Amino acid sequence: MQSPLQPFADGLLEVEPGVQIYWEQSGNPTGEPVLYLHGGPGDGLGKGDWRRLYVTGRTRVVALDQRGCGRSRPLVSDAPASLATNTTQTLIADLEALREHLGITCWLVSGISWGTTLALAYALAHPERVTGLALAAVMTTSREEVAWLTEAMGNIFPEAWEGFASSSGLRAGERIVDAYARRLAGGDSEDRAAAALAWDSWENTHLSLAPGRPQRKLLHEDPIERLVFATLVTHYWSHDAFLPGEQALLTRASELTGIPLAMVHGRHDISCPVITAWRIQQALPGSMLVVVEDAGHGGAGIYRQLRQALIAML
Repeated sequence: MQSPLQPFADGLLEVEPGVQIYWEQSGNPTGEPVLYLHGGPGDGLGKGDWRRLYVTGRTRVVALDQRGCGRSRPLVSDAPASLATNTTQTLIADLEALREHLGITCWLVSGISWGTTLALAYALAHPERVTGLALAAVMTTSREEVAWLTEAMGNIFPEAWEGFASSSGLRAGERIVDAYARRLAGGDSEDRAAAALAWDSWENTHLSLAPGRPQRKLLHEDPIERLVFATLVTHYWSHDAFLPGEQALLTRASELTGIPLAMVHGRHDISCPVITAWRIQQALPGSMLVVVEDAGHGGAGIYRQLRQALIAML
């Protein structure tokens, strides 16, 4: 008998010529549809440990490797030119294409870290398709948040930040994130690999304060995964998640009124401080925010609370 923690269906969906999105379904084939959105951007579904959060016996869990990463094709590591059509808006279109392909009318949408940005953007674009939102380690990928992660965080890790900044190849008028995005989208494979290594080391540094997180030398040991991750993260961060000005998620948060929303956040999440989730909760008084006092950007406490919130919303 197949484990419910293993996919009962998967495939590749062509969403435009030459672009295929890997998708899978696990859990109960007749259960309530739940969409899981991974972090990054560019981390992909990985080995599938996240399924333990979502497979409840009552859930039909749908997940995908967002375009450019994981088992979707092409990878941005192989085709940096594909970044031109890799935006939040095309990711939302991919989600809609997958929903229609699977014959799902509406679903509960859940995400972690970058996945929360995409979940919120999707709900704003297609509120009629969302039965609820269950989010953890909330971020909206605003310019303010990116500035904190790439500039102001140097006040916490000055030694590591000095190396991160000096390795950026910064030009006059550029932000650090823009310098890395430019290099990672470039054509020089050695320079791209060096930029990816420096970026990955910095990400690993600011995530290192999460309680209980194993200490690592790098966030991504595999050089291809590292290049995919760094390329997509800097691409989205340098473009304000393609949600500028009046389209910024915090500006539009009140438009989500009427959609059940549960958020879980770690008090010690220095990468994505709890202020963002708090601001969303303030804009939506009917929403729920659980702050886990001994957790950082993820961790057992976060995932346990997220699972409980998810089950309560079914």
